[in-house]
Amino acid sequence: MGASPAIVMILFVAVGCFMAYPEAVTAKHTGITRHYTFNIKLKNITRLCHTKSIVTVNGKFPGPRVITREGDRLVVKVVNHVPNNISIHWHGVRQLRSGWADGPSCITQCPIQTGHSYVYNFTITGQKGTLFWHAHISWLRATVYGPLIILPRRNESYPFVKPYKEVPILFGEWFNADPEAVINQSLQTGGGPNVSDAYTFNGLPGPLYNCSAKDIYKLKVKPGKTYLLRLINAALNDELFFSIADHSLTVVEADAVYVKPFETNVLMITPGQTTNVLLKTKSKAPNATFLMLARPYATGMGTFDNTTVAGILEYETPSTSLKNRPLLKPGLPAINATNFVANFTSKFRSLATAKFPANVPQKVDKKFFFTVGLGTKPCPKNQTCQGPTNTTKFAASMNNISFALPRTALLQSHFFSQYSKRVYTTDFPAFPQIPFNYTGTPPNNTLVNNGTKLVAIPFNTSVEVVLQDTSILGAESHPLHLHGYNFYVVGQGFGNFDPKNDPPKFNLVDPVERNTVGVPSGGWVAIRFQADNPGVWLMHCHFDVHQSWGLGMAWIVLDGEFPNQKLPPPPSDLPMC
Repeated sequence: MGASPAIVMILFVAVGCFMAYPEAVTAKHTGITRHYTFNIKLKNITRLCHTKSIVTVNGKFPGPRVITREGDRLVVKVVNHVPNNISIHWHGVRQLRSGWADGPSCITQCPIQTGHSYVYNFTITGQKGTLFWHAHISWLRATVYGPLIILPRRNESYPFVKPYKEVPILFGEWFNADPEAVINQSLQTGGGPNVSDAYTFNGLPGPLYNCSAKDIYKLKVKPGKTYLLRLINAALNDELFFSIADHSLTVVEADAVYVKPFETNVLMITPGQTTNVLLKTKSKAPNATFLMLARPYATGMGTFDNTTVAGILEYETPSTSLKNRPLLKPGLPAINATNFVANFTSKFRSLATAKFPANVPQKVDKKFFFTVGLGTKPCPKNQTCQGPTNTTKFAASMNNISFALPRTALLQSHFFSQYSKRVYTTDFPAFPQIPFNYTGTPPNNTLVNNGTKLVAIPFNTSVEVVLQDTSILGAESHPLHLHGYNFYVVGQGFGNFDPKNDPPKFNLVDPVERNTVGVPSGGWVAIRFQADNPGVWLMHCHFDVHQSWGLGMAWIVLDGEFPNQKLPPPPSDLPMC
């Protein structure tokens, strides 16, 4: 008689218990093991003359820096001391055969409940640069986020001038209200959520906001030096322009991958993206201080936080009083400067050298075409809603499927699928079920279908995905993030993707390699990746409002033939549900 599913699950988890202790892990790593403890706790924080209790890591806002090197193992114990459930995502980390540590709630794990803990244990393989970590449940990442800095291996140098100093700058959003209450109200009424009250640099809103004259981020620099600014957009729902008055910046890295350097006065960074830039200060300290500004790039029909965060770039000089210095202000593009954004993003190119190759899949095994955009759900009976009409709620979808989170984590369900009933199906459509003029006049029927539908692909499949924006409820840029992988952005354009004439123009030589890409407003983007990492991997819009409305899907990458191509069992402390 065969063992019961419960007993088999316990046996698998027992086998996996070795994963919870670094000295017992068999995964290859060539560096050292670095231990961190994240205590999730409430902390009273005051911004805009408004004090509230927020969820933090170790009482810090933003959270602590995690610093490591390529080849190191990270062991992070997360202990939950707050009433909210929590999970932590290591945004952009490849998580090669360590999908149990990826962190999205209900995807690779159930959330860590109050009074419980979980150890995230993973190795940084083949990556270096700037990433970040954040909560991955509901809207908790509004306050639970911090930088993840991966230095090169010892004795390895940057492919650009060695900076005098490295400075992380995190873009964030501040809500006077509780962000959890904001999204819960939106989901209840079906309307758009209330927008944030401020943007922040490293948690500080700056002098352009009410009651914030002292809450200013200041970057103090010396003349004649080169600084590496590690820019991270951790904002919930807004793409942001960024500029420093009277200073140009040299882009050298995107999403922890080196790029061909290029100069710019203005950057645009979507939520989920990181950009490393070199700032070369003036040879002599000028008699001025310089504002650094960030404000949104927005193309949708919904409301957004149309404010500006300001910080100060300040030269260290022993003599001149700051009060006598003029304050210079940079110019920023128009709020809806889509052509500027398209031109800016087209400048990103991989180094594509022998040392830093661009391993773009030249042949494709499986092609997919996903529409991304908004839609509607019917309002419950006997309720008046605040969606596009009073009988509908706002929704979002890919290929008209609005992603429904399961009760059991998808990776858990997949791993134990031979012993228990799956909580998902593998019939996510590879192409739209009802084609239409995606960027033209929208169809009359805007209703979406709900489902926990996934795509299952064999190990090492080469994949091409075209992501097409739609004009349903207005064309809009969507920052799409893929967990567990980087991908190459081989093409992009405006209007509807042309399967005959657009692919010949794809860049298969030196396209940028990223983990998050902005689908152009009223346009499309094409990506390619090699499915060499077994597990269940979420792909979703990094606007949290759209993710909450269902703009996402997930890939199952099946185990390969050999042991090093298979997902190991889960660790013993994996939160189950």
